Amino acid sequence: MAKNRSGTGDPARTLELLWRMPGHGRAARGPKQGLTVDAVVGTAIALADREGIDAVTMRALAQELGVTPMTLYTYVPGKAELLDLMLDTVHQRMPRPEHATTTPWRARVEVVAEANRELFRQHPWVAALNVNRPPLGPGSMDKYEHELSAFEGLGLDDVEMDASLAHLLAFVQSTARAAIDAQAVARDTALSDADWWAANAPLLEQVFDPSRYPLATRVGAAAGEAHHAPSSPEHAYTFGLARVLDGFARLIESRSD
Repeated sequence: MAKNRSGTGDPARTLELLWRMPGHGRAARGPKQGLTVDAVVGTAIALADREGIDAVTMRALAQELGVTPMTLYTYVPGKAELLDLMLDTVHQRMPRPEHATTTPWRARVEVVAEANRELFRQHPWVAALNVNRPPLGPGSMDKYEHELSAFEGLGLDDVEMDASLAHLLAFVQSTARAAIDAQAVARDTALSDADWWAANAPLLEQVFDPSRYPLATRVGAAAGEAHHAPSSPEHAYTFGLARVLDGFARLIESRSD
């Protein structure tokens, strides 16, 4: 089983916890404790924000909360269920401005994209999660309902609305991952992109033949000059989002035709 994958826990127990069904807000057995599921999840989110999702283990979380691991297991069965609870909680915290029908559809979809981009900025660990099976909790369902409304009334059928939203979110997540990875490389190597190129340029000049790679030479030089780096996560996002919206525009136009 892949690490940090959503939807791999006990389905029944996970749904009980996600929807806070009666009797599941506190420990299910043992003496009354001073914790709640919300407190456990909130602490796990803070730990992941600070140290990354791999740092969130049941033992580490128990230490953060000042309880024994066995006590923690009376609130959350394991990390698989905890991941669903964490993801659903950060989804619930996202802003949900109304998508007015008078607002142009591109602006509505851009709001959805930017809200998810901000989610990844605040919680970088979310971008690394595999969510092929999203948590079916109130936060994630509210998010899905709200984001679908940006595509309502455009002439798309229900399957196209779902696919369009999934395509948009996959694009935002991929660019967020690229930006996070770039930051991690710079942090771990203690080298900026400019420093890295300066260190490797002398060796590259010895082996690189511009006449053999004329397009790579021309285009790479132009991109490097524009971004002052091999690439720009900001440009990748703005350029890519415009292309995604252009694709939606063609689909919407074809339906109106």
